Amino acid sequence: MGDVAMTVPIIRLVTIQHPKIKISVLTKSAYVEIFREFAHANIIALDNKKHKGFFGLIKLFKELKSLDINYVIDLHNVLRTNILKILWRNNFYQIKKGRYEKKELVNGKKFHQLKSTHQRYLETFNCLNLNLSLSNHKFPDKTELKNLKPIRNKDFTKKIIGIAPFAKHKGKTYSLQKTTTLIEQLSLNNTILLFGGGQKEAAQLEKISTKNKNIFNLAKDLPLNSQLDYISNLDLMISMDSANGHLAAMYGVKVLTIWGITHPYAGFAPFNQPIKNSITVDRNKFPKIPTSIYGNKHPKGYQGAINTISVEEIIKKTEEIF
Repeated sequence: MGDVAMTVPIIRLVTIQHPKIKISVLTKSAYVEIFREFAHANIIALDNKKHKGFFGLIKLFKELKSLDINYVIDLHNVLRTNILKILWRNNFYQIKKGRYEKKELVNGKKFHQLKSTHQRYLETFNCLNLNLSLSNHKFPDKTELKNLKPIRNKDFTKKIIGIAPFAKHKGKTYSLQKTTTLIEQLSLNNTILLFGGGQKEAAQLEKISTKNKNIFNLAKDLPLNSQLDYISNLDLMISMDSANGHLAAMYGVKVLTIWGITHPYAGFAPFNQPIKNSITVDRNKFPKIPTSIYGNKHPKGYQGAINTISVEEIIKKTEEIF
């Protein structure tokens, strides 16, 4: 989901600078709401049953061809889209992911800042000579708070902080104990909205939210569309290296990211966020970080590296950002 959210600012640039271009977006059905601001775009939801496997891709190819699409911009560049490229033949442009550079970054081989994923997306679009520039980007208006589905006894006169403590891999996830302490301390002077995905995560956040009147669990009942409304109104999102940070960044919200065995140098920092808004593990103690690009691999002793970051450090950084 994070990679998908990162496409939004670049697609937004296309709609602003080239309003006559008609855009179709192919994505998973669960991600359709991420593109809700593009009212004039044709959002195509991938059907996991109909489009599954090689013959499913053939069906998808035929459906896309019937739309008279002139150019395809592939921002994924995986096996399935490579098959589509072979079928499409011409005018199919793919992102250059820099896989070799990223491989060199892993385990501290060549530790340096790589090109951002947003820049890679932009360069792919510019294969069509669109001359897009990130300097011309404009964020959309926030959803008005008075129009949002109400949550009990909320106090929006305080700073609103979103906290998304989970990530796909354990090496990128702050411990539940430390997360609970962080949430409780920040809730003393702020309104806290909790975000997460899945029933297990929602249940864990519910336990935390019931302890304090300033903490609200949005992962339990609200669909993604409603969560995005609240995210657009945050004063700050605190997120792991995961999707919610990117969802907040695409609305121009300040994002504080907590990094474990991954690192922002791989190019996956949220859009338009300064590097100082990233808290990373001390590489003097864990020199092999990043141990992988996506956080799915790590040597012995590194899985819990993220928990060497103190709650006090995160709170101090929050105060600095404010």
